[in-house]
Amino acid sequence: MIKACDLKKSSVIDIDGTPHAVENITQSAPTARGGNTIYRVRLRNVATQVKVDKSYKGGDVLQEADFDTSEVQYLYKEGDRYTFMDLESYNQFELLKTDIEDALPFLLEDMEGITSLISGEKVLGIRMPSTVEMKIVECPPSMKGASATSRTKPATLTTGLVVQVPEYIAPGDVIKVDTEEKRYLSRA
Repeated sequence: MIKACDLKKSSVIDIDGTPHAVENITQSAPTARGGNTIYRVRLRNVATQVKVDKSYKGGDVLQEADFDTSEVQYLYKEGDRYTFMDLESYNQFELLKTDIEDALPFLLEDMEGITSLISGEKVLGIRMPSTVEMKIVECPPSMKGASATSRTKPATLTTGLVVQVPEYIAPGDVIKVDTEEKRYLSRA
């Protein structure tokens, strides 16, 4: 059991017997006396990827989903199927493109640090690490004397993801990218 005020983006709760991963949480505090803080939560059904919006009061108790996690490695893509390998048992499994759409901008062959969510014997989905290191393949040339706090420019990464980076970054640089907000954090 978990209270609504303790929910995090990494939480997985049970709604009507189906695990749902928390995607986004916003809170609002009513100004009226005695008003409880309300948590608006965007959840995604782990099996079907359908989004659900719910509102909870801070003291509402929610059921945590019963699932296991396992460290996996991304191996390769074949059509719309992506193949992963469990790093403990070395079993391979496939997930469809539609099952992992949010992770696609960050997947590189032989990538480790990915966690799979398992319920029973079925892999429900994957969870990417909070940050990944990626190489810049294309961006406007770096400017000499550009400061870290100055303007930004678009940079295309090896997977095709485009993020805004400081002007001093050049093609070939490796950077850290936030996987939740899809934004530049720092040089690697």
